[in-house]
Amino acid sequence: MERDPTIARLAAEAQELSPQLVAWRRDFHRHPELGFQEVRTGGIVADHLRSLGLEVHTGVGKTGVVALVEPSQGGEALPTVMLRFDMDALPIQEENDVPYRSTVPGVMHACGHDGHTAIGMGVATLLARHRERLPGRVKLVFQPAEEGLGGARAMIRDGVLEAPRPLAAFGLHLWSRLPLNQVVVQAGPLWAAADQLEIVVQGKGGHGATPHETVDATLVASHLVVALQSIVSRNVDPAEAVVISIGAFHAGTAGNVIAEVAELKGTVRTFEERVRAQVQRRIQEMVQGICQSFGARHTVRYTQGVPATVNSPEGARLMERVAQEVVGPEGIARIRPMTVGEDMAEFLQRVGGCLILVGASDPEQGWHSPHHSPTFDFDERMLPTGVALLAGAAWRFLEERHSQGNRSP
Repeated sequence: MERDPTIARLAAEAQELSPQLVAWRRDFHRHPELGFQEVRTGGIVADHLRSLGLEVHTGVGKTGVVALVEPSQGGEALPTVMLRFDMDALPIQEENDVPYRSTVPGVMHACGHDGHTAIGMGVATLLARHRERLPGRVKLVFQPAEEGLGGARAMIRDGVLEAPRPLAAFGLHLWSRLPLNQVVVQAGPLWAAADQLEIVVQGKGGHGATPHETVDATLVASHLVVALQSIVSRNVDPAEAVVISIGAFHAGTAGNVIAEVAELKGTVRTFEERVRAQVQRRIQEMVQGICQSFGARHTVRYTQGVPATVNSPEGARLMERVAQEVVGPEGIARIRPMTVGEDMAEFLQRVGGCLILVGASDPEQGWHSPHHSPTFDFDERMLPTGVALLAGAAWRFLEERHSQGNRSP
């Protein structure tokens, strides 16, 4: 296959940036910040973007940073594409013994967002270097609060998808369980919708020796924990993937006191909106029926989180062509959709595009710890690959949309 000279050049220049990418990533790793608290991280990003001569907007979605890379000629007629990079860390105490270990007690980058931010700064460096050759505009979006706090929605409320509106959005997530620099790119659902479930059972407390005088909230909630799984096994088509997990169960204060109140907290993961609605409805019906049969009252709080991460066919095809140039056809893989959530989905739902996974396992040490683990880490040799993939995707997208009249994917 004859290589695209522009993408080949971007890939070569990305490799040259490798020492700087590692330095950025390790600095962010040493100084992690939780969602909507990325003041230091966002400040470093903004300063770097300004040093490239870009106009920078801060405070987008509270702590987000946005900049536009565009040639000096062309103006509003040029197509626009968006690249997204998340910046937040997690409330986890790091256990790794590495020189760049987190210096913030109880907070660490346990999902690779430090790498994503470094990749974004590298992409900005390359695109700004070649801005006069760009066949359009690239909106660089450094997003806060991806980890369940709604950072994407906050940026959308602040107008990140307007002035100019992108025709598509692209992003990546490094993945510690994939071989180094293997790229997962596919159309359709990649990751799941992630919803939160809270159930409060209100019974009647009493002495453990006289249960007949009580309505045992612990017993009722226990029936719910078991019964909710029948929604997955008996209400949903077996061909559909659904997860209902109760992760927290709180009731009672003493062994000889029957609890008056029990609280359940869990998560629901689905891929299809119709299945999502079906599961939500059945949870309400099941909780009501079981509580009523025991004489208990109840409250159900079902909170829809991020939607499923769904790649458009056109976005995935373009991204696959770029990946073939960067890692070769043998470096591209498909996976079964996973039930983790990712709020890049908010952007893809509105403008289309593609999120890819980039392998970050060290082949010499075997599989790394999973994401959200206190021993999570990744092979930093994937950083220039990430830069090349997203810079190349933006360039290829703009070339094609410029020639096709700015049609959305």
